[in-house]
Amino acid sequence: MASPNSVFTELVSTTFRKHSKEIKDNVSNNNALYRRLREKGSPRTEDGGLTIVEPLDYAQNGTYQRYSGYDVLNVAASDVISSAEFQWRQIAINVLASGMELRVNAGGSKIISLVKARMKNATRTFANNFSSDMYSDGTLPNQINGLQALVADAGTGTVGGIDSSTWTFWKNGVQSAAAPIGGGGAITPSSTTIEGLMLGLWLPLVRGSDKPDLIVSSNDYFTMYEQSQVSIKRYTDAKEAQGGFVSLKYKTADVIFDGGSGIPASRMYFLNTDYLGLVEHTDANLTVMDELKPYNQDAAVVPVLWMGNMVCSNRARQGVLKP
Repeated sequence: MASPNSVFTELVSTTFRKHSKEIKDNVSNNNALYRRLREKGSPRTEDGGLTIVEPLDYAQNGTYQRYSGYDVLNVAASDVISSAEFQWRQIAINVLASGMELRVNAGGSKIISLVKARMKNATRTFANNFSSDMYSDGTLPNQINGLQALVADAGTGTVGGIDSSTWTFWKNGVQSAAAPIGGGGAITPSSTTIEGLMLGLWLPLVRGSDKPDLIVSSNDYFTMYEQSQVSIKRYTDAKEAQGGFVSLKYKTADVIFDGGSGIPASRMYFLNTDYLGLVEHTDANLTVMDELKPYNQDAAVVPVLWMGNMVCSNRARQGVLKP
């Protein structure tokens, strides 16, 4: 007869492998940004490399030339492509049970119930913490680059190994109510001023058909925006509502309240998700590892590992609205 330990380990492994998509769906239902990135084909997977490399299209080709007849053409090399490098970050969550729990729950139905309880807790814990990490500034040890790092309040910083104080193309847009774009003095955010502040940020982020497609908002700014739309509310299509998110429209972008996800107060992030993404390692993509037994404990530990990072290939097309 199999021991409770081996049954527990087998059930944890098969359950996690079977329901890994369900676990990611649970993260989607906790985080509007993660949901949108998944809809756009992210996360992508990579199988190795010292860093995650994101190619950047950061400059125009300098050989564009108007000419006539026998004019000498400009064939000088143009350095138009560079890349940002993001470090791999790792997350582990362990599904564990003590020897006593395993022996007490040795019966078939009991051990299944124990695994279900542990799995539910692990899934909820991963979803909540990963959601917060996606909006973080990435300053905690081994934390992924969150939105506050990629789309910083100051618009500057070193992201992906590129210092935006040296390379100004790498700054993100910032609209501060205290010092609005275009001048004119401080503006107190309210239902009557929020659209003007949004427009001031929207315009610099548009480049032809390249424009923000998602605006994620804290509850206070979303409330102001909704109150400004009392007579002309435009709700997005049904799939956002099915995902559990309250959303409106601003021009061509979805405006989504992402409260409880970790988004900081008094913020609206104007995002072009063509240039944002998640990268995951193929061998650590909520991957269940072999059972470990602590040498000084009567317990079984089954690690579940994730490795990757949140990346950006064009900060200039992202922006933040702040007080």
